[in-house]
Amino acid sequence: MTDGTDLDRAAAALRALPPSCGPVRLIAVDGHAGSGKSTFAARLAGRLDAPVLHLDDLASHEELFAWTERMLGEVIGPLSRDEVARYHPYDWNLRTFGAPRELPPAPVVLIEGVGAGRRALRPFLAALLWMERGPEESWVRGRHRDGPAQSEFWDEWTVAETRHFADDPSRPFAGTLVRESPEGYEWLSGPSVTAGPNQIITERDDARTGN
Repeated sequence: MTDGTDLDRAAAALRALPPSCGPVRLIAVDGHAGSGKSTFAARLAGRLDAPVLHLDDLASHEELFAWTERMLGEVIGPLSRDEVARYHPYDWNLRTFGAPRELPPAPVVLIEGVGAGRRALRPFLAALLWMERGPEESWVRGRHRDGPAQSEFWDEWTVAETRHFADDPSRPFAGTLVRESPEGYEWLSGPSVTAGPNQIITERDDARTGN
């Protein structure tokens, strides 16, 4: 299964889902920090011609996971009313929220970040995708990506992330598990999958290994 074929088929299935937030099909890409969410979301968004909201723009040093109200008020509310959402992206260097950025109510909108599948957001999601990579491997990748200068931040982050998922896990509610492979991505049935005409993968797809 090649990367392009894989993503094209998934994109078609996601477009076929019924709207979940006003006119929008809100697709969450969740997983551990460093698991490959951003890269995957960018590739999928390219197939969908869809905007991506990165949760790093809503979080902050003081509120790593306490961004739910901001998300509901600035993003979910307007999109559910078929209005342009306006949120203030956080600058991790200046430690302050910046000028408003617009997010239109496109047919498909991707939400990417740790906690994208949290319980407060799930009622508004058309699909929840989970990057299938364990925490320790993901964190090693993330630390390597960010370098030693961010070591202290990562020490704090791993504790906060562990606490978050212990209290509000996302993976048990994912309909699809996405596993990175040398050939692209494997799509596996998630813990919450149920058979239906618009499910993203089929039993036959699930059996494939990405070759």
